[in-house]
Amino acid sequence: MGLPIRPAIFGCLLILLLACSPSGEPGAGAPDGTDPGEVGLSERLGSQVPLDTVFKDEDGKPIALKTLVDKPTVLTLNYFACAGICTPLLHGLTEVLNTTARQPGRDFRVVTVSFDERDAPAIAKMKRINYLKEMKRPFPPEAWRFLTGKDPSIRKLTDSVGFEFKAWGKEFIHPGVLVVLSPKGVVTRYMYGVNFLPADLDMAIDEAAKGLVRPSVVKALAFCFSNDPRGRRYVVKAVSIVGTATMLAALGFAAWLVLGGRRKT
Repeated sequence: MGLPIRPAIFGCLLILLLACSPSGEPGAGAPDGTDPGEVGLSERLGSQVPLDTVFKDEDGKPIALKTLVDKPTVLTLNYFACAGICTPLLHGLTEVLNTTARQPGRDFRVVTVSFDERDAPAIAKMKRINYLKEMKRPFPPEAWRFLTGKDPSIRKLTDSVGFEFKAWGKEFIHPGVLVVLSPKGVVTRYMYGVNFLPADLDMAIDEAAKGLVRPSVVKALAFCFSNDPRGRRYVVKAVSIVGTATMLAALGFAAWLVLGGRRKT
């Protein structure tokens, strides 16, 4: 009974090994010439965001962050020509905003800031219109703002929340994350990935309203997805944790099957 199952077992193991390998194919790691340590997110829980930093609003008018961050705020850092994680992240945010029990504009606000100096207010305005159209509930336009700016304003903001990105050709390598701020602009929580639970967002908003800083429970997704501009696909960068565990579990299961089959023969 043991012999017939061995080819299937080892075939599955081969697939798992290829799938879990950090360098199983070109582009499965950081693009050539990019140090992974230069890109990612270093949590700055409890740190103060520079509220005096000035950006441009959707109409090209100067606006300081302090005029927007007057209630719990969900901050996203994106660039508007992104071919990678930015669109899934913003769509995932839109979905959870449609189902959260908290009221936009009253209980919280969303602020999306582009870290690409080339992004202009006109495209920010278009992005805002498009995402507001996806709302299936009343959502005041003032509750979600799209801002653009230049260095050093961009760097001051990204550095204050530990958001590390790097230019790659005409695009960027960067992480995907939501940063939750208190009404005073203090970082209270990070939410990773592109899909978010309404209960998690509700709790993050409630804690931010009270100024409570909470550690991130799930950090495995912090570096899972980033944009590989050359291959225009997501890059899996955290397989060293999840992939290794999966591979070891598969090896153990396969060994148990093989040994069990030998005992029966």
